Amino acid sequence: MTGTTGPERTRGGMIRFGLRLSLAGGREAATRLVIIAAAVALGVGMLLATVAGMNAVDAQNQRYAWLNTAVAPDTGAGDPLLWSLREDYYHGDSIGRVEVAGLGPGAPVPPGIPRLPAPGEFYVSPALADLLRTAPPAELGDRFPGHQVGVIGRDALPSPDSLLIVIGRTPADLERLEAKRVTQIMTTDPSDCAGCVVGIDGDGMTLVLSVVAAALLFPVLMFIGTATRLAATRREQRFAALRLIGATPRQISLISAVESTLAAAIGTVAGFALFFALRPGIAAISFTSDPFYPADLSLTVSDTLLVALGIPAGAVAAAWLALRRVQISPLGVTRRVTPRPPRAWRLIPLAAGLAELTYFIGRRPETSNQQIVAYLSGFVLILIGLVLAGPWLTMAGARVLAGRASRPATLIAGRRLADDPRAGFRSVSGLIVALFVTSVASGVITTYVANRGEPRTDSVAATSLSKFFYPEDGPVPAADQVPAAELAAIPGVRSVTIVHENPDRNPGEHGWQGVITCAELERLAVFGTCAPGAQVVSVFPDLIGPRAFSLESSIEWEAAPVAPADVDKQPIVSVVVDTTSRSAFERARTVLIKAFPQGRFPASVGEWEANSAQLIMQFQQLANVIMLCSLPIAGCSLAVSVAGGLSDRKRPFSMLRLTGVQLRTLRGSSPWRRSYRCWSPPPWRSAWASWRRTCSCGRN
Repeated sequence: MTGTTGPERTRGGMIRFGLRLSLAGGREAATRLVIIAAAVALGVGMLLATVAGMNAVDAQNQRYAWLNTAVAPDTGAGDPLLWSLREDYYHGDSIGRVEVAGLGPGAPVPPGIPRLPAPGEFYVSPALADLLRTAPPAELGDRFPGHQVGVIGRDALPSPDSLLIVIGRTPADLERLEAKRVTQIMTTDPSDCAGCVVGIDGDGMTLVLSVVAAALLFPVLMFIGTATRLAATRREQRFAALRLIGATPRQISLISAVESTLAAAIGTVAGFALFFALRPGIAAISFTSDPFYPADLSLTVSDTLLVALGIPAGAVAAAWLALRRVQISPLGVTRRVTPRPPRAWRLIPLAAGLAELTYFIGRRPETSNQQIVAYLSGFVLILIGLVLAGPWLTMAGARVLAGRASRPATLIAGRRLADDPRAGFRSVSGLIVALFVTSVASGVITTYVANRGEPRTDSVAATSLSKFFYPEDGPVPAADQVPAAELAAIPGVRSVTIVHENPDRNPGEHGWQGVITCAELERLAVFGTCAPGAQVVSVFPDLIGPRAFSLESSIEWEAAPVAPADVDKQPIVSVVVDTTSRSAFERARTVLIKAFPQGRFPASVGEWEANSAQLIMQFQQLANVIMLCSLPIAGCSLAVSVAGGLSDRKRPFSMLRLTGVQLRTLRGSSPWRRSYRCWSPPPWRSAWASWRRTCSCGRN
């Protein structure tokens, strides 16, 4: 006959007793359980969102792979495929334009389509199909030769909002477009692909998401720690009483572990539910410039087990550390002494972080990686330093407050803070960390966007369209081949300008390679002015150049040693069309694409800069997430800290009341006067009722 042993029965009884204390221990136990579970749920939800976000980046990046087919290794087998990938735009949104021509029945087929489109046919993504149905043909549809024969499948779309088109062309057409000859469709992840130009830097996004997770989880962990200490004094006294009646330290540890594990288990389940409930909303956040499919935010078995088992284990460890004083002896709680004051060494990390950032003022490192190491390490040191130096600064401020006190209430408050500055700082530490994180995130991102963001939509950098003619794209057109009259006839087109090549530029120079007469520049009025006495000036081919972010002030172009009569004799470098409306802008783009299908498609400087500013916009999105999440968490942490402090201060304030301290003095020593109803009787009660209530509090 088998049965449980004595230790096992004892352990089972203590587990049941711990569950009873947690679930039937009154309002205080229930409140603590709910708050700890809520804190754990927030932490679990954010951790799952971060892990799933990393998995989503990998899944999305894998679907970008086929767009890098131009650099796919040659297998030497099968029929080749002519491949051309270029970027088009519509209202600032990027359109991936793939043009293909099979050179045999065995030519590879891109994913998402059943077959290669024949000449005059094309497949489009669902988002682009919707756009083609609603946009005027002259603004978008007329750019694409042929007609739609199908929709690109989801397995080839990085995002639900992806704008992609696969156009069938003849081999002769693609030969003129300098198309690549390939024998396979690329399947390598862009993060691991040498030469890939389309996709996401997966390692960089993982690093960014990890930093975001740390910035969010830091306040959450402090919230969990604060919630664990809710009514810590009462719990310590209760466990000490159990020790006095014979409970062993192991049994006390088991009871505290049961309480913490129960709260962590409830919070973990709630965290998973929170993650799955918010997953559609998280998927819509464009961390990578494109939203995810909800299914991309997936969790592996290892991810699930790590979170589901790791969080409760951490809660048990936190409970054991929080109640380590009870493990010493049954009377360890009642023998209270003033804690050792914090030492000044706590200021070292804070001072080191401030010194490092001060050193780099005017000494900016040369490379981006060096700047990240320099600045990020300084901010991390300051963050750690704030947490470490907080108790010492609280003690110093409390001593100054007590030394300059002119009223008893101020003296009591200052002395209480000075006696236990760690507890005083703990109540506001989460808020301080959250304010520091949000201030840094807001300041850095705002400054960075102001200096490197997209030009204003009303700027000439956003309203003017440029088509460049590079020698590698084929013969440069003559002036009579430019559809200037057709462009000028579009309502909303303000000017059509032909920029010619600068004969005085150095070979290989890509900057001031255009020239324009001052008479033409004066007629345009919005692209700058000529230097005094100049008749012809050197300009950028788009008439804007890198000054797109500072167009508030007009540029003065330098004189060029070219006679005005000789300007039109030079080869054409570009055509610049300035417009006053988005409709005119897109119609002009369509005309230029149809007239000059070779080379890079026409676009504005604002659209080109928008591509480089995408990473900045992603960081701004993440900074907004940090600010929107960390401040409410810090506020909850502050509220829980205050509630816990009020519960722990009932007994000392009751004792002060018994010694004769007046109520107005006690009220003045704490801003939370309404919470001390136990020792602060209503004024309409009799003196006898007031005395009975005060004494009752003292006994508790």
